[in-house]
Amino acid sequence: MTDRVTPVPQALPDASRPVTRVAWRDGVPLDGDRVVAEETAVAISYDSAAYAVLMATPRDLEDFALGFSVTEGIITGRADIADLDLVVVPEGVNVRLWLAKTPGEALERRRRRLAGPMGCGLCGLESLAEATRALPVVPQGFTIDATQVAAARDDLANHQPLFEETRAVHAAGFWLAGSEGQPGRMVAVREDVGRHNALDKLAGALIRGGVDAASGLVVMSSRVSVELVQKAAAMGVPVLVAVSAPSALAIRTAEAAGITLVAVARRDGFEVFTHAGRIVPGDGAEAKQGNTRHVA
Repeated sequence: MTDRVTPVPQALPDASRPVTRVAWRDGVPLDGDRVVAEETAVAISYDSAAYAVLMATPRDLEDFALGFSVTEGIITGRADIADLDLVVVPEGVNVRLWLAKTPGEALERRRRRLAGPMGCGLCGLESLAEATRALPVVPQGFTIDATQVAAARDDLANHQPLFEETRAVHAAGFWLAGSEGQPGRMVAVREDVGRHNALDKLAGALIRGGVDAASGLVVMSSRVSVELVQKAAAMGVPVLVAVSAPSALAIRTAEAAGITLVAVARRDGFEVFTHAGRIVPGDGAEAKQGNTRHVA
């Protein structure tokens, strides 16, 4: 797949917009404005066949479509996409993908019938079995020191411009682990009204940027549901960090998928629920990793 995207004939909706509201403060009504996040219906199709309609923030939709395709199991990488374009219509945005090869059962097995509210990872599935489908197991061998986990959590807030405007969107960021004396760093962050969408957008950004998802950790501004763990497993992410708590099913799924699940990540520390051996004491300067490609 090339980075070329067919030009959009009309502009995408804004990701946020000001609205008027009446604010009550100390029992007194005050007229004024507030900036709110936008939601747009985004239809995804493969080879002209409709697949899913989701509500999403109309930003980074190329990343969204590519990442969604990977976390849904439709494709394994950018080479599986021959072309992609966006078409803005009055009802929303059509994201059209053409596959480089026939996906066969992978596409039919995951085809959806219903629109998913805010990118819900399970909405509209035709079979209950698909909700708990078998996942790839993330290889062991990656470790990262605890100070980098804390640094990633803290740095996420520095890359959330839409949240700063609206206080109403989720973020997913990828922290590239430091090595050989080099510090770790945040290499990509994506925002959306839906936490699942934010992670899909991040997955697409990593693929388009040539970043190996096994070379660091994903940090999220939300709680951890099973859908996020499923998407992280499809990406090959070894460590998933979130500021809020996980569900019991998310913990069981992370354990089975070989993912280190870190949650309740706050200023005073964090909690590790699965595969705790990947988090090691350290000075934050480096992380050990086997057979992982780092991208400059």
